[in-house]
Amino acid sequence: MTQAFILGAGLGTRLRPLTERLPKPLVPLFHRPLAEWAMAACAAAGIQRFALNTHHLPEAWLHFGSAADVPSCLPAGANGLPSLTRIWQGRELTLFHEPVLLETGGGLKNIARWIGDEALLVHNGDIFSTMPLERLIAAHAASGLPVTLGVRSNGEARHLALDASGSRCADIRGRLGRAEGTHVFSGIYCVSPEFLAMLPAGEKISVIPAFLELARSGRLGTIILDEGLWLDLGDRTAYLQAHRELQLGPQVHPDAIIGAGARIERSVVGPGAVVRSGALLRDSVVWPGCHVASDAVLDECVVFSNNPASGTHRGEDL
Repeated sequence: MTQAFILGAGLGTRLRPLTERLPKPLVPLFHRPLAEWAMAACAAAGIQRFALNTHHLPEAWLHFGSAADVPSCLPAGANGLPSLTRIWQGRELTLFHEPVLLETGGGLKNIARWIGDEALLVHNGDIFSTMPLERLIAAHAASGLPVTLGVRSNGEARHLALDASGSRCADIRGRLGRAEGTHVFSGIYCVSPEFLAMLPAGEKISVIPAFLELARSGRLGTIILDEGLWLDLGDRTAYLQAHRELQLGPQVHPDAIIGAGARIERSVVGPGAVVRSGALLRDSVVWPGCHVASDAVLDECVVFSNNPASGTHRGEDL
């Protein structure tokens, strides 16, 4: 398996107002967009080409990666819209725009021509993970099943019920009336081309109905991947917590400008950001290029806008 689909078209409502400036997968985590962390994890497992769907603020993606020599015939989506090719770390990245959100199933069906006849790794764009994705890919190849889900044993949203072997999903949210959930769906899974035939063309639809159909017939594969980290960073609390607890690089980027008298405690400051002398940051995140004024006292804040952050704030997005 050498190709992956990054789900990037969501509205990011749980991260508003941050997502009023950037699509959720472009929100920075330790100076790097969330989508790039996902792509790096996929690349480490052998992925060589990527597709990504866009919807909200699609122009922001034009600054992601680098321009490519556009082929004479790019694969259009099933919605008839042309795709756009970029280059990310030497790998092809094809962007498929969705003027109307197609959801997870519709988004997959839309890129069917791009997928072709090879299996595909699907990765939610707001998931940070160090799970061994190569094990997921190998399990899918060995199973011969249409879909293999990467699952976790621990977490809050235990919606999946597995069979005794742990290699099949028997029910999802109890909708088949078979069992209560015991495992968490990671948002990372593999599909074979035959799965696309189960998705209706031209519809806005989730993958869940097709997953349930497979579960009913005992053909929805699973592999338990409890090794490594797995974080859903789709809400503000998880986003700030990740910056406090993870060590994914320098907390203060070398290209940030920090005043001599500024105090930065358990906070992350992005490249090009300016923190004036006298400012105090605690458990906060300052996005690239943002400014913090000398009178600022910020606790558990995210500085993301073009306006300088000043005054005393706690738990606010500025």
